[in-house]
Amino acid sequence: MTTQTVTNNQDLKAGIIRRFVQIFISMLIQALVLFGAAGTLRWGAAWIFFGLSLAGIAVNAIFMRHKPEIIVERGRGTASGNWKEWDKVVGIVFGVFYFIGILLVAGLDERWGWTTTLTFGWQIVGIAGFVLGNSLFSWAMITNAYFSTAVRIQTDRGHQVCSSGPYRFVRHPGYVGASLQSLAMPLLFGSWWALIAAGTAVLLLIIRTALEDRTLHQELAGYQSYAQSVRFRLIPGVW
Repeated sequence: MTTQTVTNNQDLKAGIIRRFVQIFISMLIQALVLFGAAGTLRWGAAWIFFGLSLAGIAVNAIFMRHKPEIIVERGRGTASGNWKEWDKVVGIVFGVFYFIGILLVAGLDERWGWTTTLTFGWQIVGIAGFVLGNSLFSWAMITNAYFSTAVRIQTDRGHQVCSSGPYRFVRHPGYVGASLQSLAMPLLFGSWWALIAAGTAVLLLIIRTALEDRTLHQELAGYQSYAQSVRFRLIPGVW
C-alpha cells in the first residue's frame, strides 16, 4: 500500500466522520428547537419525525457505504473554495427556514394550541409526504456522485452531468424531494402555521433551482445537451 493510498483512505475516513458529526449536531439542534419550543418531550408527532429521519439516515448509510466520496463531498461542500457567492445567501437562508423555522413554529403551535382544525388524517398525509420526499431526495443523492450541500462546479472531482435515476425525469429531483419534505412537515406536526415557514423554504428552493440551473448551463460541460433532453427543472410539464 502506497503512502498516497494511505493518505486517501485517511482523508475518506476523516471526511465520513466529519459528515456524521455534522448530521449529529444538526439533529441535536433540531431536537432542542422542536422540544424546546413545544415545552415538552411528550409529543408523539415529534418522535415520529425523528424516527423517520433516523431511519432515512440509516438507509442512506447502507446504500452509500460503497460511495464514500459522496459522503465526503456533502461534508465539505460548504467549506469548498468555489462555493457560489449567491448560494451563501440563498442556501443558508433556506437552511434556516427548513432546519429551524418549520420546527420552531410547529413547536410553538404545539405549546400554545394555535392550530385546532387539522385532523389526524392530515397528519397521515404529512407522514406519507415526508417519507416520499425523503425517498426521492435519497434516490437523487445515491444516484448523483456530485450531489453536494453547496452549489459549486466540482472541477476537483471531474464533475460530470448525471442523467440516470430520477434525473431522467427532472433536472433537480433532490430539490423536489426537499420541497415535498418541507410541505409535509407542518402536516406531520399538526400545524397549519408552520406552512408559512415551509412555503418560504420551498420558495427559496425554487430560487436556488433557477440560479443553480443557470450556473450549470454556463459552467458544466454537457449540461446544455442534457437540459434539451430533460426539459423540466422540478415539475414535469410545468417548469
